[in-house]
Amino acid sequence: MPNREALKPFLLAFPGPLRDQLVAAVLDGRKVSTSGLLVEYEIEQEELPPVGERSALIDSDGREIAVIEVTEVRVLPLADVDLQHALDEGEGHASVAEWRAAHERFWHSEEMRDALGDPDFTVDDRTMIVAERFRVVERIDPDVDG
Repeated sequence: MPNREALKPFLLAFPGPLRDQLVAAVLDGRKVSTSGLLVEYEIEQEELPPVGERSALIDSDGREIAVIEVTEVRVLPLADVDLQHALDEGEGHASVAEWRAAHERFWHSEEMRDALGDPDFTVDDRTMIVAERFRVVERIDPDVDG
């Protein structure tokens, strides 16, 4: 990469098919928002990303694929996630209920519960969600060394 300052990684899901699908959706413009659990930030003692922050979108092979810029960050209860956010996640959900069911499967997965250190972790209407909007500001060819 030519003279680029190191960027914080922007990780979607866990490496594997789901991450690959989400990265592809970002690159083709379908995915312009994402949702995370506030508790993840708390466990990792990580600050919420400020608007304007740029990060490197990482694929399942650990390569930087694109530079994304945060355009909005909202913290809200799971019950308050709106249809526009669900649609903007670019995963093909036609309703908030579909979006929520898919996210609950992910958040209740063994892999996520392991990452949170809580084998019984579950979400409910009061679970706080970090809803981020972003845009791609640069595509990176991972096969070109700088």
